[in-house]
Amino acid sequence: MLPPQRHGPAQPAQGPAVPDCAEQPLFEAVPERSRWRYKPRRVAKLWQSKAIRAGILITVLALCALVILALVREQTGTEGFLVGLGLATLPVPLLVAAFRWLDRVEPGPWRNQIFAFAWGAFAAALVAILANSFAVRWIATATADPSSADSLGATVIAPVVEESAKAVAIMLIFIFRRRDLTGIVDGVVVACFTATGFAFTENILYLGNAFGEDQQLGYSGLASVTAATFFVRIVMSPFAHPLFTVLTGIGFGIAALAPRRKRIRRIALPVLGLVLSMGMHALWNGSASYLGPLGFYAVYAMIMVPVFGLLTWLTIWTRQRELRTIAAELPAYAAAGWLAPAEPQALSSMKARTMARDVARRTHGPAAAHTVSEYQRFATSLAFLRHRADRGAADPDFVAREQELLHHMWQRKAVAAPALTYAARATGRVRVPPPYRDYEGYNPYRD
Repeated sequence: MLPPQRHGPAQPAQGPAVPDCAEQPLFEAVPERSRWRYKPRRVAKLWQSKAIRAGILITVLALCALVILALVREQTGTEGFLVGLGLATLPVPLLVAAFRWLDRVEPGPWRNQIFAFAWGAFAAALVAILANSFAVRWIATATADPSSADSLGATVIAPVVEESAKAVAIMLIFIFRRRDLTGIVDGVVVACFTATGFAFTENILYLGNAFGEDQQLGYSGLASVTAATFFVRIVMSPFAHPLFTVLTGIGFGIAALAPRRKRIRRIALPVLGLVLSMGMHALWNGSASYLGPLGFYAVYAMIMVPVFGLLTWLTIWTRQRELRTIAAELPAYAAAGWLAPAEPQALSSMKARTMARDVARRTHGPAAAHTVSEYQRFATSLAFLRHRADRGAADPDFVAREQELLHHMWQRKAVAAPALTYAARATGRVRVPPPYRDYEGYNPYRD
């Protein structure tokens, strides 16, 4: 395939120059395939991993799962465990769908989110149940006041232990999957998956114990302890644990945006986020332990709900900012001939991106839609890569990574560019007089 014609100079306002497609040999700087940082996803092998450390990690998580589930079943009984498992599963699909929706601009790989959920559900939950039990027994022995040990442990010990255990998952992705955690939205999504996994296991324990209590006392229906526990934990506060841990995720997300030379900032921000997570968690547990039902509901309505709304707004605003970044950075590549003129407008609109995939699927089949989806991910990564470079935070291998992304996009351009151009025009992102139907074979309404 011949390179496109040159459309003009491609010099951004600042940062490294954009390579001109018409003036250099194509992809001469592309690294060897084994050193690729941005690899096309192979759907047929989504669940496979060749890394030895991934196998070790999976084994550790599996062992943690066996131990924690055995401990929970021992406390709740088999019947209570099954009831708790069924009820605790109900909110998980809704929460996962909500977090994936937040991550639509540059979706994180499923393997990271599955790892985060599994870490929260098994490893963090196991650490929490062992450490909390030990701490409560130690407090009861030290103070000779077993009645207050549970309340003190829930308010002081549990927030520190649980939030620290959950934060490890975010830290591991920040360290070992650094390119997958590039901003606030990525940090929020990973934190929410981790916290949802933790809450899932914790809900099995609470609901299973509530069911066992109902069995002993003969309660049933809406007046049962199980119904009350389900209302408080599943209906009223399914976002409680994500709300706490998301503060840690925001800390890691902001740290990911900091230049590599700002080491103090990159360490201090996650620590600050973790401390805030512990404080929010302690406030929640303390209100339930010491303020009674009315105090708990007052804290819920006056503090937790507004904070949840504020964090939701921050996440959505950040996602819109990411779209604006795409709109600002990609025109330089369009000027250099790598993208069609209308593509930056389409790629900076979630509606246009969705339409481009849909029209490719209807016109040329599922394989074309998958190609457009990959093209969108690579283009988004390219925009963020250049944005960091423009801010003076360029990666040491910026040129190689840029060339690699351009290489992947060029291989998919013949399929993706017409679909994105059609979507940009059909959604009004590019103002052109009609008709614009049947643009290079893309017309979902063609007879």
